[in-house]
Amino acid sequence: MPHRLSTLSAKIAATAAVICLVEALVIDAAAFLWTAALGWIVALIATRPALRRSRAALVALAAATLFVAAMFDDPSPLAVLLFLVAIVLAALLPRRRFDTAIAWGLRLIWAGLSALLLPIRDVALTARVRTRRARPGIRPGAVAAMLVLPVAGGALFLTLFAQANPLIEWAFAGMVLPDIGVVLCRGVIAIVVLLPVWATLRPDPRSTAWDGALPALALPQTGIATLILSLATFNTIFAIQNALDLAFLWSGAPLPAGVTMADYAHRGAYALIVTALLAGLFVLVTLRPGSPGAASVAVRRLVTLWIVQTLLLVASSALRTLDYVDAYSMTVLRLSALIWMALVATGLVLILWRLLAGQSSAWLVNANALAAALVLTGCTLVDLRATAAAWNVDTAIRRHTPLADLDLCYLADLGPSAILPLARLEQATRDPAARDAIASIRWEAQRTLTAQQGSSRDWSWRGARRLARVQAMMGATPPRLRAAPDGRRCGIIEPPPQSAPPAPAPAGQWTKARLTKAPLTKAAQR
Repeated sequence: MPHRLSTLSAKIAATAAVICLVEALVIDAAAFLWTAALGWIVALIATRPALRRSRAALVALAAATLFVAAMFDDPSPLAVLLFLVAIVLAALLPRRRFDTAIAWGLRLIWAGLSALLLPIRDVALTARVRTRRARPGIRPGAVAAMLVLPVAGGALFLTLFAQANPLIEWAFAGMVLPDIGVVLCRGVIAIVVLLPVWATLRPDPRSTAWDGALPALALPQTGIATLILSLATFNTIFAIQNALDLAFLWSGAPLPAGVTMADYAHRGAYALIVTALLAGLFVLVTLRPGSPGAASVAVRRLVTLWIVQTLLLVASSALRTLDYVDAYSMTVLRLSALIWMALVATGLVLILWRLLAGQSSAWLVNANALAAALVLTGCTLVDLRATAAAWNVDTAIRRHTPLADLDLCYLADLGPSAILPLARLEQATRDPAARDAIASIRWEAQRTLTAQQGSSRDWSWRGARRLARVQAMMGATPPRLRAAPDGRRCGIIEPPPQSAPPAPAPAGQWTKARLTKAPLTKAAQR
């Protein structure tokens, strides 16, 4: 029992240390998030010896540390979420090995829900232990009753003396009580930190008591003849779609009159992904390991052909999206769609491998969960907004795109994430009017980034690197911009309101018509 109490005291001290760390940093420093996460990891390692002996838990801790590095580089909600998943996994894995991602997902949900009651449970347990160890005749209730009269009476007499003696009154008047709003805010922060940290130091045993067995679903068995007929029909329909894609999308053949490549590319991308998901679901449901369909050679060959055709369908969806990006530029949403398509293709390959190699359902679930985890981890380490901006700028520089065809409004909306691509575009631009518009957007993003880096709450290591690089490229002083008495729209100077047609511009004077037709560089246009 003394050893258990000493261990409990160590966990209480570790939790208090993490709370004090957060309280000290949360108001004034941007480092509180990753510093508190790192302190949490240290507290977990120091107070849970079983965690240091579990290889799976150490892997989860390594992943949590990676997400701490992501938060240090550029804090994001996704990095925080993945860190929480990793550190709770590290806390629970010493008690049960990793079986399936679905079972562990449910265990993590239970651990999150039970965290709300764990401190109350442990306070009650500690009170019962101390009551059993207390000397006879000394009880907490008796001690509290003994203190009521001295405390209340002393407060009453101090109040009366303050009314009678001005020195005591001045002493009370000089006392500064803490702001009740600050006290409440600090209390909420302490509770928010206490609940998850304590749940990992003393997790609920019921979180890992469940063996992970899910109730078996009584799915109807599909006959071999029905499966063969269905798969033959599906393969025929998919072959027609893939033949059309090969004829018009992949080969570049001219489309029928009235259908543009943008329409052909954009309309089918997401519908084809839904089709691929339905195909994968059909294979999972009807060809479970050990089923008659999975044992049939004809069915396995037809399924293999169908999944290969579905992979071609996903590739066509990605090509459609890339064609649309080629016509209308890259956005974060389109980049995310391409990543999602790659993940869907990975899932289809895993389904095919499971069927051919006879792998279990748990293997398939874990393999897909691992692929999704790797993709999400990559998204925490890479700024997709900066990637989209870099894609658009590099394409514009390579093709010498006219300013009218470059979506400056979207680059402006990306803010500091687009600052380095904008700086490269500004340096590559030869047209003075185009350089003025780009410099206006770049400087606005640079001012925003400078303000963020000057704030302790908004500072980030990624932002510091960006600011240093853009200052090395363009300097820290404002660029010499053209006068814009009527303002700017996406960096372009707004023309003055005119009721009559404008007079011809003198030779050499810039006009908006010239801006919209001028290329970004002097190189020949393609």
